[in-house]
Amino acid sequence: MRIAPKSVRLAALLAALALACSACGFHLRNALTLPTELMPVRVVAPDPYSPLAESLADAMTRAGATPASADALVPATTLQITSERWGNQPISIDQNGRAQEFSLRYAVQFTLVDPEGTVVVPLQVVELSRDYTSPPANSIGKTSERELLAKEMQREMSQAILRRVGAALQVTRPGENMHGRGAGTATP
Repeated sequence: MRIAPKSVRLAALLAALALACSACGFHLRNALTLPTELMPVRVVAPDPYSPLAESLADAMTRAGATPASADALVPATTLQITSERWGNQPISIDQNGRAQEFSLRYAVQFTLVDPEGTVVVPLQVVELSRDYTSPPANSIGKTSERELLAKEMQREMSQAILRRVGAALQVTRPGENMHGRGAGTATP
């Protein structure tokens, strides 16, 4: 039985790809798992219907956190979103002075406080920005492009906040934060 040259090349290519990925530092990102003394967890935002707060509450539940009851009198670890701001700034204009390209900015300020009132993660700000074009002459569909970018940025913000919380827990409570499997990432 003879092995086809294409399958040998494919096997060699896959082996080289696996070697290259391991050599560049690629590894699976660890998922956040909160210590048991930080349970239950409540996410509080200035806007009670904030999509970011809902996304963070869902992500905390997926990370193994027990959601806190709706009763604010029951002590719980609180992820407090103190500020959530959006900005849309023109970054280029055409010959008629109309904005052509915009920078969509999203900034969130948050803190994490345990049930006893001790600050676990001090007040931090996470900022994201995305640039997009919006020619004034052809504006059909550009509103939906901005809305899609906003939804994507809210997902990214939720992940960024959880990564910050995880990093802070590793520093403040190193033996208590356990990690599981997560999405892939590359490190330099």
